[in-house]
Parts: sequence; C-alpha cells; structure tokens
Amino acid sequence: MADEKEPFLSRWSRLKKEAPVEKPAETPRPNLPPVEQLTPESDFSAFMHPKVEDALRRVALKKLFSGDPHFNLPDLFEPYSRDWNISDPIPDEMMKTLNQARTLLFSDEEKQKLAQEQQAKQEAAQPQAPQPDPDEPGKQDA
Repeated sequence: MADEKEPFLSRWSRLKKEAPVEKPAETPRPNLPPVEQLTPESDFSAFMHPKVEDALRRVALKKLFSGDPHFNLPDLFEPYSRDWNISDPIPDEMMKTLNQARTLLFSDEEKQKLAQEQQAKQEAAQPQAPQPDPDEPGKQDA
C-alpha cells in the first residue's frame, strides 16, 4: 500500500505545474495632477498608489513637506529634533577656571598671567592676622 502512493515532493511538483497561473488583477494607474500645481491643501493620496513610481512619489512628498509650515516645526519635546551642536560659547571668565583650558588652550604667558591673578585673589581673600594691641591687659612685654 505504501508503494502505491506517489512521493510527496513528486505529487507537489506535479500539482504545482497543473495549477492554473492566476494573473493579478491590474489596477489602473490613477490620474495624477502635475506636481508643480500641488499645494498643501491638495489631495496627495493618489501619489501613494502602488503603481506610482517611487521617484514621482518622493517629489510629491517633498512638495508637501516643504510647502506646509506644520511639517517644518520641530517637536520641542523630541530630544533629537534640535541641533545640539549650536550653543553659546563658554565665557572667558569660566574658561579661565577650567583646568583643561589652562593646560591645553592657553599659551605660557597666559598661564603665568592667570597664575599671578589667582595668587593676587588668594592673598586678597585671606584675612590678615590682627596686630596685637600693646596696651592689652594680661600681656607682658618680652
């Protein structure tokens, strides 16, 4: 009984060859308006049809996105929607306090000048020791 059965792959191949080939139903290409006449209020759904070429679809979408200011505004809550490379420069006063800037960015003369300024600030900030009052009771002259 097992010998009478047709092997699976042979049967599958035979049925595959005998099956009628179905052609997909052809859908007509939609009538498209000229891309030059498109405005943000135009209907762009016809350009999304599968029969429309990708290049033409891209041109229409580019026209839509460039013409409508709604699409040109970045989402303020999206962290990657801004250009974070543009920033205010670090002020000179703050730059002078950075150790990396001292060693990498400043010349030797600027380093010496900065060291002198810092030493002057430290001397001005230190409280001076009070001079002993010679008439202070309880103190004897030595």
